[in-house]
Amino acid sequence: MQFDHDSLHTEDRERFAFGLRIAIAGLILFAAISAACVVMVPAGEALVVTRFGNPVRVITDPGLRVKLPIPIEMTIPIDLRMRTTSTGLQDVGTKDGLRVLLQTYVGWRVSNNPDRIRQFLRSVRNEPDEAAVQLRSYVSAALHIAASNFDLADLVNIDPAKVRVAAFEQQVQDQVAARMLQVYGIEISQIGVERLTLPAETLTATVARMRAERETVAAARTAEGLRQAAIIRADADRDGREVVAKAREQAAETEANAEQQSAKIRADAYKGDPSLYNMLRSLDTVNKMVGRSTSMVLRTDAAPFRALVNGVPGAQGAPAGK
Repeated sequence: MQFDHDSLHTEDRERFAFGLRIAIAGLILFAAISAACVVMVPAGEALVVTRFGNPVRVITDPGLRVKLPIPIEMTIPIDLRMRTTSTGLQDVGTKDGLRVLLQTYVGWRVSNNPDRIRQFLRSVRNEPDEAAVQLRSYVSAALHIAASNFDLADLVNIDPAKVRVAAFEQQVQDQVAARMLQVYGIEISQIGVERLTLPAETLTATVARMRAERETVAAARTAEGLRQAAIIRADADRDGREVVAKAREQAAETEANAEQQSAKIRADAYKGDPSLYNMLRSLDTVNKMVGRSTSMVLRTDAAPFRALVNGVPGAQGAPAGK
């Protein structure tokens, strides 16, 4: 009986160990199946879930998602981050018949719309480089069309107010964005002029045009300067005439006052000493009449020379007149 009891314990332990191994294997299998059924969607990416090669759904929200295990369902990651590409220098013609070399940059990304993501996957097979090639081709064609609507002066000008580069960029983007979204599921965020240069013949024409514009501005400013100078000269002449007229008026007034004061002084002198006044007036008369080269023969007793002979009447020592 003791032997049978030990045998039973041994069998129980073997059954327990076997069951434990089965449970561990089941857990491992469950974990493997669970791991195969759970996928992580990173930020900035989308996952296209395919069932036997056919896309069945698109996951755009970041986080853990559940799918059927491989090989039933597989995932294809789609990069949704912003990308840039450049067209290189493109020789395009402007509206006024001149040539210009333009290089543009393009900012683009795959749309996070599930339908657009499927479209991107079908059109370029999830190849961003192929999408960039197609995008550059569309932008190059749009550059030629848009440049034909703008003069060279709209792109190159010394006056910032006349430069329309922003309108040119917007026109190119409007032509490309709708087509790229419709055909490839790509969103265009920005198209901008990265580099602009001129061929030799266009540069010569541009320099000539800028020289003509500067000469026109210089002529206009010269004419304005001459007009302002004429106005200043006219104002100065008018002010000068007014000053001269006012000075003459003041001089005439001063002279009249002086004559008036002189007459008053003479009148007062005559009242004070008539004989002295007569002699001084006679001397003034002689001074006005006789110069250095004047020769006169006159009677000395005649006026006004009588004052030289007789002196002042009534003065002490003067000879008495007859």
